[in-house]
Amino acid sequence: MVRSLAEMLIIALFLLTFVIQPFRIPSASMQPTLNVGDFLLVDKRSYAAEGRLGSMLLPATPVHRGDLAVFLFPPDPSRHLVKRVIGLPGDRIRLRDGRVLVNGQPISESYAVYAPSRPNLFRDEFPNLREADPDVDEHWWLMLRRSIVGADVVVPPDHYFVLGDNRNNSEDSRYWGFVPQANMVGRPLVVYFSTSWKSGQTAEARQFEPTPPPPASTLGRLGKVLGDGFRAARILR
Repeated sequence: MVRSLAEMLIIALFLLTFVIQPFRIPSASMQPTLNVGDFLLVDKRSYAAEGRLGSMLLPATPVHRGDLAVFLFPPDPSRHLVKRVIGLPGDRIRLRDGRVLVNGQPISESYAVYAPSRPNLFRDEFPNLREADPDVDEHWWLMLRRSIVGADVVVPPDHYFVLGDNRNNSEDSRYWGFVPQANMVGRPLVVYFSTSWKSGQTAEARQFEPTPPPPASTLGRLGKVLGDGFRAARILR
C-alpha cells in the first residue's frame, strides 16, 4: 500500500514537473475563449524547447497559427502569459482597422472580439510608427523600427507574434514584441475548473501564474476543451 502510494506520488510529481501544469486566468485579455477565473491544464510537453526533459521523453508538437500558447513574458520571464499565436517565423503581419493580415491576406478569426473603445491608431493600424502609445515597451519600440518591411512587421526566426482574443483589451505583441521559441511553456488543454471572480483591477494587472485548485466553481465552463478546436486562424483564399 505504501509502495503504491509512493509510486503514484512519483508519477504525479513527474507529470506536474514535465508534462502538465495548472494555471489560472487572471485577466480579460483572452475573453471570450478564456474568462477571468478559469483554471487550465497546460501541456508543457507540446512546445518544449529542444533539450527539455519533457520533449526528450515525449515528442514535442510544432506551433501552429491559431494555437493558444502559455509562455514566459519576454520583458519579465518570471511571469507567465497566455495568448493566441498569430504570426509564425517569417510571417509578415499588419493590422488594418483592427483586423489582422498575414502575408498580405486577411485571416478568419471567429474567436476575436472587439469591445467598444476609444480609437487607438497604434493598436488598430499596427505597425504604426507615426503614433506613440504610453504602454509600448521602449525596447520593443526600437526593435519594431528594425522589424518593419514595407507596411508589415516581419516575425524573425524562432519567434512568434501573439495577440489576445479580446483585441481591444489586451497588451500583447503589439506592445512588447515577439515571443522567442525558448520562452514557450505549453499549450492549454482544458478548463478543469472555473470561479466567479469579481475585481476592479485592469486586464493586465494580475499575473497569470501556476496555482492550486480553487475553492468554488462555475460549472458551465468545466471541461471546455482548448485543443484543435481553437486552431481556427487560417488564410482566406
